Amino acid sequence: MSAQAPLSGYTYTYFNVYNPTDGVAHVEINRPKKLNAFSEPVWLEFGRIFTRLSEDENVRAVVLSGSGDRAFTAGLDVQASSEGSQLFTEGPDAARKAKGLRSHIEEFQGCIGAVEKCEKPVIVVLHGIALGLAIDIACCADIRIAASNTRFAVKEVDIGIPADIGTLTRLPKIVGNHSWVKEVCLTARDFSAAEAKEVGFVGSVRESKAAALQAALDMAGLLASKSPVAVQGTKELLNHGRDHATVESLRYTAVWNSVAVQSEDFKKGIVSGLKKTKPTFAKL
Repeated sequence: MSAQAPLSGYTYTYFNVYNPTDGVAHVEINRPKKLNAFSEPVWLEFGRIFTRLSEDENVRAVVLSGSGDRAFTAGLDVQASSEGSQLFTEGPDAARKAKGLRSHIEEFQGCIGAVEKCEKPVIVVLHGIALGLAIDIACCADIRIAASNTRFAVKEVDIGIPADIGTLTRLPKIVGNHSWVKEVCLTARDFSAAEAKEVGFVGSVRESKAAALQAALDMAGLLASKSPVAVQGTKELLNHGRDHATVESLRYTAVWNSVAVQSEDFKKGIVSGLKKTKPTFAKL
C-alpha cells in the first residue's frame, strides 16, 4: 500500500489523519510505543477528531486503525491515567466524589461514543492486541474488519470494575449471544479473530493487518462514491432501529425519507439506474 497524504488541517498529537482517496479519512492511533493505549488527553483528542469528521462535508467515510504492528490498542494507559486521577484523591465525602467521577466517566463515554455518533460510516481495522477499550471502540464502529492475529479481550474485570465505556451495552446487541457475551465479559479471557467472526462481532477476517487495512480503505472508497444522503441516512436509521421498537422506527424512517426522496441524489439515482450510468453526488 502506497503512502497516504495527510488530510489538510487535521494535525493532532496522538493521531495521524490521512486522506487516502477522495471523500475518505483514515484516522490512525499514533502511540505505537505505548501499544496505542489511551490516557485522558488521548481520548479527549479522539472525541474532537470524530466530532469534526462528522461535520466535515468533504469526508464521506472514515477508516480507523492503530499504528505499528503490535496493537490496535491495549486499552487504557493505566499508569498515565492513575497519575493525578480523581480515583486516588480524597474527596469531602462519597456523594461529592462520586459526582465528579460520574462526570469524568460520562465525558470518557462521550469521547469514545463520538465514533457511533459520527454521521459518516466508520470502518475499524483491528489487529494484534485489542483489549478493553479496543472492544468499546469497535462496538461503536459501523463495520469491523480484523487481521487474523488479533487477540481480543474484555479486560475490565481484571482491574476490578465492570466495563463502563460501552461494551456491556453495545456488545450484546451486536452479537445476540448473551451466553457468549457474559462468558467473555465475566472471565476476561482472550478470544481470537476467528472466534470473533464466528459469533458475528467482526464482519470479516483478513490474513494480515495490511490486508485488513486495504480492505477497509477499498470499502470506504466505495461508500464515499455513493449518495451521502443515502449512506448517512442508512447509518442513522439502522442505529435508530437497533435502539427503538419497530413501530417507532418505521415512523421515524417515513419522516426521514419524506425529506430524502426530495433530494437531487434520489433523482440522480433513479435516472442513472434507467440509463445505466454512474452518478456523481454533491457534498452534504
